[in-house]
Amino acid sequence: MAQSKKKDSAPPTVQYFAAVLRLLRERAGFTQDELGALMNYTGSAVSAVETCAKPPTDEFIDAAEKALDAGGLLRSAIKYLRLERYPVYFQGFVQLEQEALSIASYCTQVIHGLLQTEGYIRALLACNYPPFEDAEFEQLVQGRLDRKAIFERKPRALIHVILEEAALRRQIGGPEVMSRQYEHLVECAARPGVSIQVMPMNQAEHAGLRGPFTVIETPEDTSLVYTESHGESILVSRPDKVAALTRRYAMIRTQALRPDESVSFIEQLMGER
Repeated sequence: MAQSKKKDSAPPTVQYFAAVLRLLRERAGFTQDELGALMNYTGSAVSAVETCAKPPTDEFIDAAEKALDAGGLLRSAIKYLRLERYPVYFQGFVQLEQEALSIASYCTQVIHGLLQTEGYIRALLACNYPPFEDAEFEQLVQGRLDRKAIFERKPRALIHVILEEAALRRQIGGPEVMSRQYEHLVECAARPGVSIQVMPMNQAEHAGLRGPFTVIETPEDTSLVYTESHGESILVSRPDKVAALTRRYAMIRTQALRPDESVSFIEQLMGER
């Protein structure tokens, strides 16, 4: 009964992948343990995917594709499974983000998702209320990690993030998690095409006080603005509104610490650990 409930509550693509995996495995004459051994996974890991208790990772899919000689049938699901790892309200933005020429984000409460470590991601998602079910939690963690593929994309996207000092000082996950998060931010700032700025709290009055937002430049050379709050999102496309918010972002950028000053600021926080 519990397994049936998990299957019914899983996203449609996860359910379909589970059914196809089981069909291919049974046609090949493998038990779950036998297939797992070929994939360097346990039989229980195969069972978890087939029962929708856990969504498949990209690595799991690649291993199953090879072990079952699936002719691309399993691997072709990766694109669609990745999308279903995100909340419905966020799926449209993820598609835009992964194709964007440039991304410019102003963040107030937490560190930008593209810049988060896995430890920070897990601690942040654990704060959700009501709490996520285990399978949904793991799915959201993997989805956020998947977004980092943008850093390896060619042509490279230009990424600029302004972080409020409060987001840096908030001890999500505790000192150890934050220490690694600070290190990761410094590493990210050294990447080509990535720029990070900090809005210090002593800049009491600035243009960003109305809240966070992201400006996206699409491959069609148009700009859009994305905002979200409490599981709801807005995608702004009206040219005059986009232009106004783009100008606002430019002002916030001038009021924040310079990129080099920002890295020094983060390194100072590291030294306070």
